[in-house]
Amino acid sequence: MFVLTKSILALMIGFIISVIMGYFMIPLLKKLNVGQRISVFVGESHKKKNGIPTVGGLIFIIPTFITILIMYFTGKININSNLLIVLFVFVAYAILGFIDDVMKLRRKQNEGLTEIQKLFGQVIIAVVFFYIYMKSGSEPLLWIHAFDLKVDVGWLYGFFILFMLVASSNAVNITDGLDGLAGGLSFIVALVLGIITWSTDWLAGYQDIAIFCFILSGSVLGFLVYNTYPAKVFMGDTGSLALGGVLAAIAILTRREITFAVAMGVFIVETLSVIIQVFSIFVFKKKVFLMTPLHHNFEKLGWKEQDIVKLFWICGLILGTAAVVYGAWL
Repeated sequence: MFVLTKSILALMIGFIISVIMGYFMIPLLKKLNVGQRISVFVGESHKKKNGIPTVGGLIFIIPTFITILIMYFTGKININSNLLIVLFVFVAYAILGFIDDVMKLRRKQNEGLTEIQKLFGQVIIAVVFFYIYMKSGSEPLLWIHAFDLKVDVGWLYGFFILFMLVASSNAVNITDGLDGLAGGLSFIVALVLGIITWSTDWLAGYQDIAIFCFILSGSVLGFLVYNTYPAKVFMGDTGSLALGGVLAAIAILTRREITFAVAMGVFIVETLSVIIQVFSIFVFKKKVFLMTPLHHNFEKLGWKEQDIVKLFWICGLILGTAAVVYGAWL
């Protein structure tokens, strides 16, 4: 019961502070004229979103840290090395995304860092994470919990971690195209990781990482108050890169990579739709989808934005439930 109480407390504090933060920050962002530039290729229905404040990821990033401090000074959470690794990834990817958002705003167009520059930054953060992670005494193992099978992949593990962090941060970034879509799915994944992390009692500081997951999910839920249709603010790369990176880092630390892949199913499908489209155009000179990522394909088919988001949320919830069953019961 104490575990449940602490988890709900963490979620609710994060939620309340995030809602308060959004109430004051959105008018400030409007005053600073940090409006999103919408691509002309997305469609007529998105033109009305032009000028809506971006960099809204700060609405859940800052409250997450404030909540951690509150719980630390009230003795509800401890700061340990594993939690610090998680916080490092969270902040590092947020800074990278913030730089990208600021460059877009200064240029008054939807182009910030180049793809190469952004990828380079993501790789550098992943390499630093891998170095700290291995120096802490971790082994290069892939752990299939359902069969209690540990596979030593040696030096390939470094590439695996690199792929996890870069792919996850990009997946959330790609999915962030409709009001509330990426935020709602990230809330589900953070909640799933929080539930599963409570069962990783072999990991030093596992309780504190679990609490972080609930704090993050609460903060993202608070952000969704302003980000669901019609959105008053967008998370921007500041939020999407931070979310994707930190969720992957938690999955790696808890050795729940397969569970994470299940929970991230919608993000993965969204990313695969882009890869398939690019490959098909490059090789066969034909489109597979009307437009990618996949949520835009549904828009081109005439679906309403709210209905697409609801469908994807439901799929994410089903996959999240499956991940909990696999990660906590099997």
